[in-house]
Amino acid sequence: MASEAAGQARLDMITHLIADSMGTEVCSVYLFRDEDTLELCATEGLKPEAVHKTRMRLGEGLVGRVARTGSAVNTPNAPAEPNFRYMPETGEERYSSFLGIPIQRLGQVLGVLVVQSRDARTYSADEVYGLEVVAMVIAEMTELGAFVGEEKALARLHQQSVMIKGTAAQEGAAEGHVWLHEPRVVVTNPVAEDPTRETERLHTAVERLRGDVDRMLEMAGTTDKDHRQVLETYRMFANSKGWIRRMEGDISRGLSAEAAVEKEQSEARTRMMRVADAYLRERLSDLDDLSNRLLRLLTGQGQATGAEMPGDPILIARNIGPGELLEYGRTLRGIVLEDGSVGSHAAVIARALAIPLIVHAERITTEALNGDHILVDGDRGAAHLRPDETVATAFRDKIAMQAQAQKRYSSIRHEPAVTRDGQRVTLMMNAGLMADLPSLDSSGAEGVGLFRTELQFLVRNQMPRRSELSALYARVLESAGGKRVVFRTLDIGSDKVLPYMKATDEPNPALGWRAIRVGLDKPGVLRMQLQALLRAAAGGPLTIMFPFVAQFEEYRAAKAEVDKAIEREKILGHPLPSSLEVGAMLETPSLAFAPQKFFDEVGFLSIGGNDLKQFFFAADRENERVRRRYDTLNVSFLGILEQIVRRCEESDTPLSFCGEDAGRPLEALCLAAIGLRTLSMRPASIGPVKSLLLRSDLGQVADIIAEARETGEQSVRPAILKYLRDTD
Repeated sequence: MASEAAGQARLDMITHLIADSMGTEVCSVYLFRDEDTLELCATEGLKPEAVHKTRMRLGEGLVGRVARTGSAVNTPNAPAEPNFRYMPETGEERYSSFLGIPIQRLGQVLGVLVVQSRDARTYSADEVYGLEVVAMVIAEMTELGAFVGEEKALARLHQQSVMIKGTAAQEGAAEGHVWLHEPRVVVTNPVAEDPTRETERLHTAVERLRGDVDRMLEMAGTTDKDHRQVLETYRMFANSKGWIRRMEGDISRGLSAEAAVEKEQSEARTRMMRVADAYLRERLSDLDDLSNRLLRLLTGQGQATGAEMPGDPILIARNIGPGELLEYGRTLRGIVLEDGSVGSHAAVIARALAIPLIVHAERITTEALNGDHILVDGDRGAAHLRPDETVATAFRDKIAMQAQAQKRYSSIRHEPAVTRDGQRVTLMMNAGLMADLPSLDSSGAEGVGLFRTELQFLVRNQMPRRSELSALYARVLESAGGKRVVFRTLDIGSDKVLPYMKATDEPNPALGWRAIRVGLDKPGVLRMQLQALLRAAAGGPLTIMFPFVAQFEEYRAAKAEVDKAIEREKILGHPLPSSLEVGAMLETPSLAFAPQKFFDEVGFLSIGGNDLKQFFFAADRENERVRRRYDTLNVSFLGILEQIVRRCEESDTPLSFCGEDAGRPLEALCLAAIGLRTLSMRPASIGPVKSLLLRSDLGQVADIIAEARETGEQSVRPAILKYLRDTD
């Protein structure tokens, strides 16, 4: 490993030494040529001419199975195993025994190390362990560029262009350079010659780690129970004799202290990926974080690496909390997360700051390095890391076209959205931060159709005080300059859990204890927020909306809390709002079938398109496999929207539509055509939506929708696209 030989020569020596010392006929190293293809890169016992010629797909054969699962395969009868593939081109005989070990680093499989014998033998635990250690060191050396060669599978890591597909959580396009939220620790010395010294280094670092955890526990005090629980878990792991003993064993076999920690961390990551239970996955994640802390102590590579943040930073992280994201603020050009979700805290903040965001971007934290050139396509959910010039040029053209379009939209900023046939559509914006409010004028929005009040609760470690909330809401109303602001009461639960609130373990959180259900079960918080809103109005108009109302009784109970709050404010002698509208979000199909009395009593309704759509189609919007199967312009979904429009018209109830689809021009056009004449969206979408409305005839669009329904079309999208092409 430590020789000065070229990359290929080192691999050849490794396979020869392993086969010789284990008494096997064959030892081979397979490395990934691309994310789906393994290539034979070195061998002892197979035909030399097969090297860099023999390839297999991920999951193909026993080698592909090891690579796909990240788990060893140890069998005395390989031909009888599922996935077995005989490769005559390598000159291999029908070897009976097979042992395949994944070459992996921190859960990322880089290749497979294989030994084979004619004898039917099951390799011993010591032999398996020995190969695991060698595979781990090969992974470290691969990361450090020890096996670089001319062949594609031996190309230097972190140099090639990579396109990583994720899920679009916030639209937009950005070009910049990588800024790692948590820079990776690089282990530069995987092998050590003095086990005694390495063991001492490990013990010293572990003692420092335990002291750090104890100090953090003292500082946490008794107030933040969830924080204490995490730190107690840290302390339990830091004092785990089994964890320490396994690392000591790795050191005694020749690994450095850092490599021993990383070997344990890598195995924990692999286990974490297989665990279905959310609680266990969280605990393994705690161990992963603790291992990172220990590695930083051993290597001296702290959070502050001395690297300077680029002027055009694209943030890369496994995940990030709302408070940390707000600290970065608008300095970021884009965000790419390995975990995260479409409805996560980070996504809510990113939308508020209008920063393109991609989630579920697998491997991004292990693939990206600080300073790497990166393109973030938030529309398609793709990140282009170290792109070639052709991709970069096409991407810049896309950004330039978007900027040109925004200039064009600015010319119609203050024009009312009146269609060709004289129909007026009101375009509102969504907000959640004070930073959003300047967009009210620059975007041409006619008001705030949804102000998400939960962000002020999510970004802090304790419940905000009533006086703080009241002052904030007052500033929002003042910044709106008399334009309507619809305050949605606290919408927590599901994927939005307060840091200081005990999390509930629910099998399906989206259908669980959330939003108004939490507010009615814990009325103290709801009452405090209602009082803050009433005081913020300071005698002016106020609009309040309750989220996720599923039945009439929930609205009545929530409205009763408003009435109680008003009575209390009267007694205290505080000024009451000059006008008060109290409405609800319609996000469940059940509310579309509520009694007529509900529609008569409710002050206004806003359709929450994101949730209504996922419940209507029974398609989780976090699940890429199913969410894209169902079109907003499906005639069935438009049908339920039309039914809601009719019921609101009959009771003279003001109605709006709020959600991602309101900001998509084609969808917005169809929503307006079926009678939804108030749409609320992110500020950047107002220009494109208004531009299309100004040149469209809603009567003609309504006729096309009716015709598509009559002819049995599943979606009206093709017909509307044809109409737009014909009228342009």
